Amino acid sequence: MVTSPPNALRAAATIACAATLFLAACSDTAITPPAKSVSSDGASLTRDPGIMANGPHVFHTKQWHDADNAAHGRGGGGGGTNNGISYHGGPVLQSGTNVVAVYWASSPIYVGGPAPGHGPGSSDASLVGQFLRALGGSAYFNINSTYTDGSGQAIANVVNYTGYWANNSNVPSNGQNVSDAEMLSMLSSGFTSGALTYDSNTLYAIFTAGTVNLGGGFGSQYCAYHWYGTVNLPGGGSATVRYAAMPYDHAYSGSCDVFTSWGPANGSFDPGADAEVNTLAHETEETTTDEFGSAWYDTRGNENADKCAWTFGSTFTTSGGGRANVSLGGKNFLIQQNWVNANGGGCSMSWP
Repeated sequence: MVTSPPNALRAAATIACAATLFLAACSDTAITPPAKSVSSDGASLTRDPGIMANGPHVFHTKQWHDADNAAHGRGGGGGGTNNGISYHGGPVLQSGTNVVAVYWASSPIYVGGPAPGHGPGSSDASLVGQFLRALGGSAYFNINSTYTDGSGQAIANVVNYTGYWANNSNVPSNGQNVSDAEMLSMLSSGFTSGALTYDSNTLYAIFTAGTVNLGGGFGSQYCAYHWYGTVNLPGGGSATVRYAAMPYDHAYSGSCDVFTSWGPANGSFDPGADAEVNTLAHETEETTTDEFGSAWYDTRGNENADKCAWTFGSTFTTSGGGRANVSLGGKNFLIQQNWVNANGGGCSMSWP
């Protein structure tokens, strides 16, 4: 992604609004996200400079990570100091992370998912909803408490699934490329209409169905990503929003899930949701510890979840015949390990 001056980005977003009728709303403040700055300690981000230094932070496909691990060693490789990951001065979500699910589709994406409308996260009966409600307070998410803010205060083991918006307006079609500016415009429409409530500690996770191509590289380059941008608020103001592009990973089985080797944790119930929770865990913990790309990452640009991507530790066979490695809220899930920033560093499913 190429860095452009803010005025040029606003102009580009305005042109995109005129040319692309599926957008939910357009405005000169819903613009392409800002560029990610290079490490403040002068370290070179050599792993993926086109994306790591100039745009959203992506969760690459399994094939990409297999090749990277072969070249640099499993666990993301690549240095850092002390525990293998370093703090670069930026903000983190120290007091806890709120998540809002934005289901952008004409009908529920996941089994048990909400019908069009908006409501509390407690009423989302999908496996994605159940995962989000059980994630905070778990030994798994407690790994993020090994990271701190700039004052040395540990990140809280808190995730709140505060709400959802099932948006069935101007839904993109299979294979359609959806830019960051378009995602931000859609979020702006939610804020200005009242379907979404703005909160600076919230990750707005945008889920789509089929092969909708959020960001333009879904399935070929990456499976999900997190970043930030500017959105409109009611009354004419604007604010910075943290968001995650969460396309339908099971559309690219073998690249964005591991079901070609292992069956989904809950059998045939909803393979799409079983695949999605893995990338959702990844983007939630990275937003928590590196919300603007300026806090915790190593010398190759790897954030905490990157360093353990596509590694699952010990697994077990579920009653549905699939594989899982953790039970949360009475459900089994297969989610990647996360990097512990303690005792020399390493991938784990729990802390301590």
